[in-house]
Amino acid sequence: MEQIPRGGVGVEVSVVGQPGRNAMTPLAIAVLALLDERPMHPYEMYQLLIARREDLLVKVRPGSLYHAVARLVADEMVLAEGTEREGNRPERTMYRITDAGREALRGRIAELLRTPVPEYPIFRVALAEAHNLPRERVVALLGERVEQQGQALADLDAMIEWARVNAVPRRYRVVLEYMRATTKADLDWIQQFTAELDSGAVEWEQFDPVTGERLTLDPARS
Repeated sequence: MEQIPRGGVGVEVSVVGQPGRNAMTPLAIAVLALLDERPMHPYEMYQLLIARREDLLVKVRPGSLYHAVARLVADEMVLAEGTEREGNRPERTMYRITDAGREALRGRIAELLRTPVPEYPIFRVALAEAHNLPRERVVALLGERVEQQGQALADLDAMIEWARVNAVPRRYRVVLEYMRATTKADLDWIQQFTAELDSGAVEWEQFDPVTGERLTLDPARS
């Protein structure tokens, strides 16, 4: 039986007007949203998240999903209710959302829609420190990124078109539109900046081609 035991750890919950110690994790939000549809076992949750490509939104791993469910159970946001068996497979524990879980889910969604939160994308760190690399190297690396972003944009276009053809209600695919818009804006900016850097329009530090040592000091950092 795969029932997840209750433990001494609380889920990271934040309800409107009643902030918890930490914010509810993205995976916990995804789990509660699935259980708000209907009761299901963790493996079914995992399958649905992958099938719906929600792995583009949250990091989904079987182990982390089971841990998220355990945390929700411990905080009484989710409740185990019986088991089911398919063929010769082990029994699987079914879980359902509680009233407290539904309140926490809706509260956290409302909070995130209302208030921007710092997300600290790692690319921003790399961009801020790109001057530590030679101009030619940065141009080449950003060129590779442009190719990958272009493929990501094409993938999003394909998913949006599939959803349209299959009459998926827009409320379920609006996140794809948002992801496409932000990916396109990101791609456009990188292409523009790369062209400016390659043309010499952007002042850049110089490096010894043999030793790699910096030849010029940035006055702003001296």
